[in-house]
Amino acid sequence: MLEVTEIEQLPVSEARAGEPAAWDTLIRRYQLPLYVYVIELIRDEQAGLDIVQETFIAAVKHLGGLRDDAKFGSWLFGITHQKCVQHWRKRREVLFDEIPESADEFEGGPDDLLIRRESEAEFMKLLEQLPPPQRSVLLLHFVEDFPLEEISRITETQLGTVKSRLHYAKKSLRKLLEENK
Repeated sequence: MLEVTEIEQLPVSEARAGEPAAWDTLIRRYQLPLYVYVIELIRDEQAGLDIVQETFIAAVKHLGGLRDDAKFGSWLFGITHQKCVQHWRKRREVLFDEIPESADEFEGGPDDLLIRRESEAEFMKLLEQLPPPQRSVLLLHFVEDFPLEEISRITETQLGTVKSRLHYAKKSLRKLLEENK
């Protein structure tokens, strides 16, 4: 997650004033993380591109309503989350993708990497069995590194609900892991 000093450097106020260069900077900064988040939730590349585009269109329209420029990132993820919820409601079928990880980040030999990839694929299949709200909280917390308070704002749910979803998601994953041993 971004540090406060990095957030303060984002040209949010310039974007609010309609400066195209500021929007270019914000889009470059957030388009890939938003896309990865959407793809992990809905597993549809074309719909993912559409959702990210719709997110930025909504952001342009509603940036004037953002009260704290330092919260731009979580505000943008909140818009994206709502777009995903709308997508789920339209399709009534939710699919998920694996969390990407580059081979460069792995310390070990090729055999270790292959074993880890197989384990990750198995884990992701288990993760796919979780309800969308639980999976979303897990992804926002452990992949995107948002604190629980930010996840509460992003998903527009109470902090207690976020904590509960995270708790039950972990509990369900443990149970699924035990069943698949």
